[in-house]
Amino acid sequence: MEERSLRVYQDKTFISKLTNTITKILTPTKIGINGMLISMKRNNALKNYEQYVEAKEIENQAKQEAISKKFEDIYALYLESIDKYILDSIYKKVRSDSATDFERNALSQYYTIVHLKETEYLEYKYRKQMYLLSLDYQTVENLNKPQLFDRYKRLYSEQMESLYKGLLKHYSIKLADNQNASSKDEIYQKIFDTIEGYIDSILPIKMKQEPNNKVYQEILEEYQNFEKFTIGKLDQNDTIEKNMILLALSRKLFTHSLPLIVAEQCYEKLLQDTRSLIVDTKISRKQEKAYSILMNLIEEYQVKLLSTKIYWEKPAEREQYKEFWKAYQDMQEQKDINYAQYLQQKQILFLKNDLKKLRADYNKHYRIIQFYQNKLVEFGVMKNLKNACRTEKGYIKKKVTAHA
Repeated sequence: MEERSLRVYQDKTFISKLTNTITKILTPTKIGINGMLISMKRNNALKNYEQYVEAKEIENQAKQEAISKKFEDIYALYLESIDKYILDSIYKKVRSDSATDFERNALSQYYTIVHLKETEYLEYKYRKQMYLLSLDYQTVENLNKPQLFDRYKRLYSEQMESLYKGLLKHYSIKLADNQNASSKDEIYQKIFDTIEGYIDSILPIKMKQEPNNKVYQEILEEYQNFEKFTIGKLDQNDTIEKNMILLALSRKLFTHSLPLIVAEQCYEKLLQDTRSLIVDTKISRKQEKAYSILMNLIEEYQVKLLSTKIYWEKPAEREQYKEFWKAYQDMQEQKDINYAQYLQQKQILFLKNDLKKLRADYNKHYRIIQFYQNKLVEFGVMKNLKNACRTEKGYIKKKVTAHA
C-alpha cells in the first residue's frame, strides 16, 4: 500500500481527478449531505411543533414552557441548517458557474436580506427567517410527499404568520418615530408589500386549514377582489385600488400588529396619492376612474375606519366627525328610495367634508380644491361668481366660487 500510495502521489493527473471526484461527492447539494441534514432537522422540528401545539391544551404551565422552549431551540437549529445549505452549497455552485437560475436568484435574495443586518437588524431578523422557511417550503413541495407536505404546511403557515405580524409591528413603530417624507413613503410601501406578501402566499394556506374561521369567511369577498389585481400589469389607479383592498383586509387580519393610528396614516397616504393622480392626469377617462376610487376610499376611511376610532387627540375633530356621521346616516334612508340621488348626495357630502380639511393648507392643495369645487358646481350646490363683485369697500378683481 505504501508503494501504491507513492506511485499515486507521483501521478499528478490521477490525483487531480481523484480530488475533483471527492470534492463532488462531499459538496452538499439538494440531495446531498446538507439535504439529508435539513431533512433530519426538519422532521425533528415538525415532531416538536406538534408536541408544542398539543401542549397548549395542558394546564401545567411549567410543562408548557418547557415544551415551548425545546421547540424554539430545535426550530432555531433547523433554520441554521437551511442557512448552512445556502452558504455551503449554493454559494459554491454559483462560484463554479454550475448553479441553476433558481439557485442564483436564491443567493441574490439571500444577500439582499443579509445587507439589512448592519442598518435594520430587526427587519433583517424577520426577513431572513421568512426567506429560509420559504426556501424549504419549495423544497418540501417538490418532494411529492403529500403527508409530509400537509404536516409541514401547518408549521410553515403558523411561523410565517407570526413573522409577518412581527414585521408589520416593527414598521408601525418606525412610522411613529420622527421620519422625513421620503422615509415615511418608503415605510408605507413596505407595509403594503408586507400585507400583500401575507395575503398572496400565507392566507390561502390558512383559509384551507381553517375553512370555518369566521374572520376568513368575512373577508372572502375582499380577498377575491384582491385576486383580480394579481394578474397583469397595474397602472397607478389599479395600484391605489389594490392597496385600498389590502388595508381593508388588514383591519381584520392584523388588528394588533397594524394599529388603527398606523392604518389611519396609510389611508391618508392613499388619499393624497389619489388626489395627486386626479389633478396630474391629462386623460379624462383615467381622471374619472381616479375620482371613483377616491369616493370609495373616502367611504372606507370615514365609515369603516374612523367610525371605530375611540381616542381623538383634538375634541374639535371628534365633533366634526359626529356631524359627518349623522349626515351620512340620515342619507342612508334615501338609498332605497332614489339610488341615483343617493349617490349624488353621498359625493356632495364627501367632497364638502374633504374640502374643510384641504382648505387649511390652500396653497398646497389648491388644484384639487378647484377640482372639488367644479364638481360641486356640476351638482348644483355651488356656483361661479363673476370676475368682479361689488362689496362695501369696493371691488375684488378675482374669480370667486361660493355656495349657491
